This record gives sequence, structure tokens and C-alpha cells, in this order.
Amino acid sequence: MSAGRILVVDDEPQIRRIMRTTLTGAGYEVDDAKTGEQGLAKLREFRPDLVLLDINMPGMGGINACRIIRENSNLAIIMLTVRNTEKDKVEALDAGADDFVVKPFNTPELLARIRAALRRLPLAGLSSPEKLEVGPLTIDFAARIVTNATRTSHLTPKELDLLRYLTQNPNRVVPHRELLQAVWGPDYGDQLDYLRVFIKNLRKKIESNPEAPQYITTEPWIGYRFSAPESD
Repeated sequence: MSAGRILVVDDEPQIRRIMRTTLTGAGYEVDDAKTGEQGLAKLREFRPDLVLLDINMPGMGGINACRIIRENSNLAIIMLTVRNTEKDKVEALDAGADDFVVKPFNTPELLARIRAALRRLPLAGLSSPEKLEVGPLTIDFAARIVTNATRTSHLTPKELDLLRYLTQNPNRVVPHRELLQAVWGPDYGDQLDYLRVFIKNLRKKIESNPEAPQYITTEPWIGYRFSAPESD
């Protein structure tokens, strides 16, 4: 049984060959493309669960391709790059990627990142209903959308998992490390830049004023809290 379907989009033939061999050996079904434009076309044919997308490609480029994919799909996206800078990482995550991997990378690390990007938090009984209403905010976990008054926004898979975990712990400050390890996995406890980007994007979608958040508030140096009315 397949572990999942992965589309590799990279302009380097050697990278595509290595990826195909590595991922096939790990039980994944694999297809590849050499440009962002070709990758977008293959999405419709191959219907992958995850895309490994190189940032630096001729033509459209990985960041623009990521934004287009994210506008139309909730599949998992991992960006690949040879540059390990804060700017590149934030740009990739801000475009909608679930993760960011720097070349060259070792096989165990890449496979671990793929598993983390594909994992989904299970609904935890009554503590995580399919739909949650807090004042004018409605979170539809099943449909992956949030509505605040008249504005509706789609959530990426990791935004959904992050918001779900916060709402499962209402009015409690959830430490950075706990959030990271719950949503991304045990190896992500120190990746605070991930949280900053995802929290910023979540606030844009659920808050009336993201600069003065009402629902997702910050406890400096500690973590984040989802504020909800206490039940009687």
C-alpha cells in the first residue's frame, strides 16, 4: 500500500532522479516536473498528497507556484532551497508552505519532514467539534474554513492543525515548544520562526484587526492563547 503520492518540482535532473529513487524506496508514489508551470499541470493529473517544490527555478519560480497551489488546494507543500536565510524561510512559509528544507539534506531528515507535513492532528472527541463558534467567528474544521462576520478564508493544513490545537486548549497559554511539537512533531520544538509566520497568517484570517488580536493572543516569551468565553 502506498505511503502517499509526492510530486517533485525541481529544475535539476539529478535532484529529481535522487528524489524519485529515495521516495519510491520509502513507499511513496512519485512523479516529477522541471518547472513550476509543468508542476501545476501535473497537479491535476497526478493529484499528489504532497509537493516538494524548489524555490529557485527558471520561469514562474517556486514561491509563485506555491501561492497558486495554496489558493486552490490544501495539499502539503515543502519548499526546497540552497539558501538558509531567515528571509527565504519566512517567504516560503508566508506563501503557504508547510515546511522549508535546505539543500543538501540527508535522507532521514527529508523523510521525517515529509511525514511531519503529511501528518494531521486527529479530532479529540468533544474537545474538538467539527464546527466552533466564538462570537462572530465560526471555525469549520471539516471544511477548513473560518468566517469572521462576512469574510471567509480557507485554512492551510498546518494552519488548521495549529488552530485546532489552540482551540482544544481555550484560555490557556500554550508554550511555543508544546505547539510546535504537537503540530509539526517532536523534532520541531525550537523552530519559533515557524510559529511566528503561521500565527501572523492565522490572525489575518480570523481577527477583525490582526494588529490588536482578540482571539489569538501572545504571552511574551512563553506562547499563545486562544481566548474564548468560559462556559457556565
